[in-house]
Amino acid sequence: MKGRERIPIVVLAAAFALASAACRPSQTVERQTDDAAIEAKIKAKLATEVGASTITSVEVNVTNGVVTLAGPVSTQEERQKIEAVARGSEGVVSVTNNIQVSGAGVPAPQPATSSAPPGITPG
Repeated sequence: MKGRERIPIVVLAAAFALASAACRPSQTVERQTDDAAIEAKIKAKLATEVGASTITSVEVNVTNGVVTLAGPVSTQEERQKIEAVARGSEGVVSVTNNIQVSGAGVPAPQPATSSAPPGITPG
């Protein structure tokens, strides 16, 4: 191989080792399964203890046993109860509570209004 330099095997081995390490997932399959089970338990508890509407408005993510909560709720008490449910679940290492209290619950029904022009009473 005149005119060409040969790449040392050590360099190729190091490059391969670096590339294969970068392709590894950050969690084992077992850890991913555990996290999914923790998330399911928290969501089930929220449905029964806080209310079914919470499941759709609050996002629950679990990574390596760390729970992250996010989304809007109506009251500070609801926010605290959701965090307590998460903290009380088996397998939870810590909880990050990013839930926002919007104070805007479901609006109360408004009385029917008339489509008649002002000053004219519908008859």
